[in-house]
Amino acid sequence: MISGGVVLCGGKSTRMGTSKALLPFGPETMLQRVVRIVGDVVAPIVVVAAVDQILPDLPPAVIVTRDESDGRGPLEGLRAGLKALPVSVERAYVTSCDVPLLVADFVRQMLDLAGGYDIAVIEINGFSHPLSAVYSRATLPYVEDLLAHDRLRPAFLFDAVKTRRIDPAQMTADPDLRTLRNLNTREDYEQALAAAGF
Repeated sequence: MISGGVVLCGGKSTRMGTSKALLPFGPETMLQRVVRIVGDVVAPIVVVAAVDQILPDLPPAVIVTRDESDGRGPLEGLRAGLKALPVSVERAYVTSCDVPLLVADFVRQMLDLAGGYDIAVIEINGFSHPLSAVYSRATLPYVEDLLAHDRLRPAFLFDAVKTRRIDPAQMTADPDLRTLRNLNTREDYEQALAAAGF
């Protein structure tokens, strides 16, 4: 099964106070880092940005697309990302751009665990992580339908298709779940820089 990647970076970043996609993380920006790590596992990569968002330089093979509507959350980004993937790509690992401690082997393991399912998503204490998950192209009509009816929560999508809810204990590739550490505040950012040795 051909797998690609989708990186969503169109969020408002209100708590961070500046665009997360452009934040420096070592020698690159946070978006560049996440694109590089995901790109070590799958290709092609689609970056989904807000309508007028400024992006850092990205590799020429990266496909850049934009949300069709503003302020509609991750399902809007998922729609744009799945639509922009070449038709040969049957599924995608979907992530936000604010997870600079992302582990490449986590992506590989999620793709392995997604076999036979429309979606594979980690669930911790009843809370799902929709932006560290695998989605098949077959979910796109369901995403479109939910958006058309203003049902914007990813949980509605998980209930509509064949979803594998993964226990974190299964994630042997990233037992500390560093991949799930998304950064919302300056303190989060500074802690992640320290954890990465910058």
